[in-house]
Amino acid sequence: MPIKPQGLLGRIFHKGALARWRSAAHSADTTDLTALRAQRYQARQLKSTLQELCHKADDRLTLPRIGADTFPRPVGTDWSWRPEAWRARLDRPGCAPVLDKTKLGEEIAIFHDCPRAEITARQIRNTRDIDLSAFGMQLEVFHFDGSYLSLVVDLPAEACAGLHKQHLIRLAVTVVAEQKITILARLNVRNGPNTEQILLTLPQEQGQSVVEFDLAYTQLNAQRAERAWIDLMFQNPAMNRIALHDVTICRHPRAQL
Repeated sequence: MPIKPQGLLGRIFHKGALARWRSAAHSADTTDLTALRAQRYQARQLKSTLQELCHKADDRLTLPRIGADTFPRPVGTDWSWRPEAWRARLDRPGCAPVLDKTKLGEEIAIFHDCPRAEITARQIRNTRDIDLSAFGMQLEVFHFDGSYLSLVVDLPAEACAGLHKQHLIRLAVTVVAEQKITILARLNVRNGPNTEQILLTLPQEQGQSVVEFDLAYTQLNAQRAERAWIDLMFQNPAMNRIALHDVTICRHPRAQL
């Protein structure tokens, strides 16, 4: 039967082990070299295991919790989503330099036409009191002589299921940038041979920015909607660090007039 660390036996064993290693550390200056070599080997094994435990514990116990899917949703929301990069740790958490069409996870990719790709991207752990998502995505751009830099978020198939022209697609992005930057958001919905697009500018303010794409102003063929994605396009991104602490998307019907 496993010994629970918070139980009586667990506390006794921990106290004994701690006393043993504390004593070994205090007497290391005078310990026989053969014994000291063995202690060092054991200590290094223990250190590696403890570091792994602390790393995993920090991930699970730090708020907000990994996998958190809590965020404000408008009344009447019939579909909502937070991309994986903001919910869970990615297998590939970063990349430097970021080349054109670099994918981070299954749902996001970075596109640009800069010959000198002085761009880095990495997933960061959110720890601020105001954060609702466990992770964020940070871009650092140094020299940039391209004409565009965009982060593309592929929406899941559920985003198109039951989609119609009476829907509003609500995008909320929490941005913190070193330098003021203009970010354009473009919704793309492929329906048959056509792709409907709506381009909006995110409000230029630190913190959460919200825009709503109104499908009533498109030629959407709801019966043929098959794929949707959102481009976040950064204008003049050179010499800037841009942290996207959260990205959420909701779908809800427009209020009837």
